[in-house]
Amino acid sequence: MSESSTAGATGSVRGGSARGEEEVVDLCRDLIRIDTSNYGDHSGPGERKAAEYVAEKLAEVGLEPQIFESHPGRASTVARIEGEDPSRPALLIHGHTDVVPANAHDWTHHPFSGEIADGCVWGRGAVDMKDMDAMTLAVVRDRMRSGRKPPRDIVLAFLADEEAGGVYGARHLVDKQPQLFEGVTEAIGEVGGFSFTVNENLRLYLVETAQKGMHWMRLTVDGTAGHGSMTNKDNAITELCEAVGRLGRHEWPVRVTKTVRSFLDELSDALGTELDPEDMDATLEKLGGIAKMIGATLRNSAAPTQLGAGYKVNVIPGQATAHVDGRFLPGYEEEFLADLDRILGPRVHREDVHGDKALETDFDGRLVDAMQTALKAEDPIARAVPYMLSGGTDAKSFDDLGIRCFGFAPLQLPPELDFAGMFHGVDERVPVSGLQFGVRVLDRFLDAG
Repeated sequence: MSESSTAGATGSVRGGSARGEEEVVDLCRDLIRIDTSNYGDHSGPGERKAAEYVAEKLAEVGLEPQIFESHPGRASTVARIEGEDPSRPALLIHGHTDVVPANAHDWTHHPFSGEIADGCVWGRGAVDMKDMDAMTLAVVRDRMRSGRKPPRDIVLAFLADEEAGGVYGARHLVDKQPQLFEGVTEAIGEVGGFSFTVNENLRLYLVETAQKGMHWMRLTVDGTAGHGSMTNKDNAITELCEAVGRLGRHEWPVRVTKTVRSFLDELSDALGTELDPEDMDATLEKLGGIAKMIGATLRNSAAPTQLGAGYKVNVIPGQATAHVDGRFLPGYEEEFLADLDRILGPRVHREDVHGDKALETDFDGRLVDAMQTALKAEDPIARAVPYMLSGGTDAKSFDDLGIRCFGFAPLQLPPELDFAGMFHGVDERVPVSGLQFGVRVLDRFLDAG
């Protein structure tokens, strides 16, 4: 049994002690202070120091974590917790320890300081996703200290390289160490379980049940090299820029998937009004801070992100290149690629730099019920609803093992916080109260699931 029981903010009796809530903030700050910037190559600091920190915290409470290094400095930590009923399928809780880079000059507080200000923990990774890493550590450490076994085995995975596609993290473990996930049938990870306040009587918590697929691609045009002072009708830069311009301005058609339809139906019911996905302006106006995130799940997309050509101002280069971040909806990959080639035209050669599938699962079952039960116990006006993530996570790798994946990193957020803007943005931060709420919900969820 736990050391004590306390009443949560809602007045409900919460299992476990308050120690996890007290510890989660320090754990989050410690992780943020470890610079794990991922530049998409091996020029960054890597995740080894974070992997060792996590392993130390797990070992302190009696677990036997393992560190797996796929490349010097690129490390992940995995541990298994024995459950009360070993015959039940296991649950995977996964998070990544790498973060996207940050320029300190742009931030109010240094991105690797873990500063506490205005009721929030500030820093790169505060929401993507060292907050969930910290909440998971806090809950697990509290349960291990108090001897509270979960109902079933739990596999913990703190992973490298998610921000660059997971090649050196989740993908490496799935391909090289699949035995680590033996018996796992379900998983929870990032970008889900956060709140959207509709009114004083209703808060929706968005649980991720789908993800767009990915085509990160390089576009190349070959032309005729020559002197910059000469007329050149076969200029590779001109041809490529015109194609990239067409792509960047293209209005992709609305395609409403099963998950998005479910989300819009739930939101329509909550707002008491019909939402029309074909009328994007009117629909998004009702979504406040999550409008950008939801809007991106209604269409395929292709965002030009890099251009490259030439080496001297008076030399017309023979080749020009561009990079594009392409995302496609579940069930619409073929349409996306066909549209892409039509827009770019025959002169543009397209090749994938990194690609991954789209995911979609139903919003049902015992695990979903456990999410709703845990949220409702800590927030009486909570309602869990499914939504699609416009990006991708390590769930894509675990799906290859037949694991059913959800995004569930519970946070209760103030309505005015631009949560979607925190991801890869400047001044990333997470409310202290949100972290503590997440610890309480995750603790309940493990018992209910």
